Amino acid sequence: MTKNNQPISGNDLARFSGPNTFMRLPQVDALDGVDVAVLGIPQDIGTSWRSGTRFGPKQIRAESAMIRPYNMATGAAPFDSLQIADIGDLAINTFSLSESLKIIKQSYDAILQNDVIPVAMGGDHSITLPILRAIAAKHGPVALVHVDAHADVNDEMFGERETHGTVFRRAYEEGLIQADKTYQIGIRGSGYAADDFTEAQGWGFQQFQANELWHRSLSPLGAEIRRDIGDRPVYVTYDIDSLDPAYAPGTGTPEIGGLTTPQALELIHALRGLNIVGCDLVEVSPPYDPSGNTALTAANLLYELICVLPGVTSR
Repeated sequence: MTKNNQPISGNDLARFSGPNTFMRLPQVDALDGVDVAVLGIPQDIGTSWRSGTRFGPKQIRAESAMIRPYNMATGAAPFDSLQIADIGDLAINTFSLSESLKIIKQSYDAILQNDVIPVAMGGDHSITLPILRAIAAKHGPVALVHVDAHADVNDEMFGERETHGTVFRRAYEEGLIQADKTYQIGIRGSGYAADDFTEAQGWGFQQFQANELWHRSLSPLGAEIRRDIGDRPVYVTYDIDSLDPAYAPGTGTPEIGGLTTPQALELIHALRGLNIVGCDLVEVSPPYDPSGNTALTAANLLYELICVLPGVTSR
């Protein structure tokens, strides 16, 4: 959250003034007593193909209005045990990617002064780099569960080193993540070079290509990741393009042959028990899905992520 395009400080939060909040959550002016802070980052200036993700948070909020509080599949009841609020959108600079990344980092630094788990709605995937910078400043290098069609480990894109396709190379280089506890799930598609994926494997990243996961339950994979991470702090970043375009066409860089929504649910459910210190869902681009189904799917996946956060009870 920012006031007059300046990063927030401490508990000084501008009141969210939009027509909707995520899942009709309360709007708050301060983070005192809040356990989970849902926020939007309406940015698309870090994308390399189709823009439109700046409208993602607004559409995700709108489509979330029908989601009910109890998870009938898992029994999770997040609102029985956690104080969860929507704190609005960060006021990024729509003319400057570098300035926007600074605003995100500084705003997260302020948010994380509180004992709160931030849950972000993107926005393109470039938002995750400054988030990880703030998360690592508080928790140290974190384990990472990265669900995506793309590895996002390019050295640069069009001469730029901070974009939606370079996030996890920068995070690795800056020591923000634990390389041997980084899991990239659903990656696929054509590439720029034969070593697009294999270079990151050399760093220690564990990669699970989509074609290896076709027709498989992802519950065992999620359980394996959970056991491997143990009680380490972990960040979960979920790119909606990890799903096949049949399920989520409204995204900037769609790739066929992706995960299904049942697989997405299986994976998230299996992560319950991890020490998740933050998460995001990115790359929802409403202009490419007039039906709203992509944002509806994103809203439900965000709810499922909230259902596996530490402290959530079951009924």
